[in-house]
Amino acid sequence: MKKYIKLIKEIMKNGEKRKDRTGIGTTSIFGKQIKFKIDKYFPLITTKKCNIKSIIYELLWFLKGDTNIKYLKKNNVNIWNKWANSKGDLGPIYGKQWRKWNSNNKEIDQIKNIIEQIKNNRYSRRIIVSSWNVSDIDKMSLPPCHILFQFYITNDNKLSCQLYQRSCDVFIGLPFNIASYSLLTYMIAQQCNLKPKEFIWTGGDIHIYNDHIQHIKTILKRKPLKLPKLKIIKKPKNIFQYKYKYFKIKNYKYYPYIKANVAK
Repeated sequence: MKKYIKLIKEIMKNGEKRKDRTGIGTTSIFGKQIKFKIDKYFPLITTKKCNIKSIIYELLWFLKGDTNIKYLKKNNVNIWNKWANSKGDLGPIYGKQWRKWNSNNKEIDQIKNIIEQIKNNRYSRRIIVSSWNVSDIDKMSLPPCHILFQFYITNDNKLSCQLYQRSCDVFIGLPFNIASYSLLTYMIAQQCNLKPKEFIWTGGDIHIYNDHIQHIKTILKRKPLKLPKLKIIKKPKNIFQYKYKYFKIKNYKYYPYIKANVAK
């Protein structure tokens, strides 16, 4: 994915060395945007193998409104293990905020609301989901990194999504987030009888951890391959009933997986 490689090169060239919460240290830049034409391809990086299974199951988990890792572990997805408590709970993270945002003791289902807006009020400028619930931040095991996303419907019935990500681990997190929200856009488009058009990623603090620099250098030696395509083979009755087996990634060719540590 050439746009991803271009961003990495810019960070390596122009980023500043910064201390960070984890103690590892980063090279960081602030405020960048990348656009992906997801009507032409599915933006899954090819310069290393990306774990599509974890991407899909995590998204389905968010859509369930779940915040316990039991479902993920049942499906051999362990990406949230290190943040969970002894009971597997993570606090009111993404799933809670997407599906059960609490306001004056009333739960708001943001995902259900945006589906209804897309179907019935396509020109709304308020088709937005937020995960950054200020009153719940201190209760979360990890505050949201990807904090807000918005949808836009064109007159020719195509759906685009823009994500704002306050903090972005470029080596591990960014490829995952790009694929996840592109997948979500495909799903919502299908549910609303639209076609996916564009995924726009906007980042705040965009960084490479010091212990990922060598992995980044490996990535830069690899020439990006042709991007795959996504096919959803079944349309369930609503956005909450998708299953892992409904998704097929076609012609995904990639370089070998690179194991790296996730900062905590």
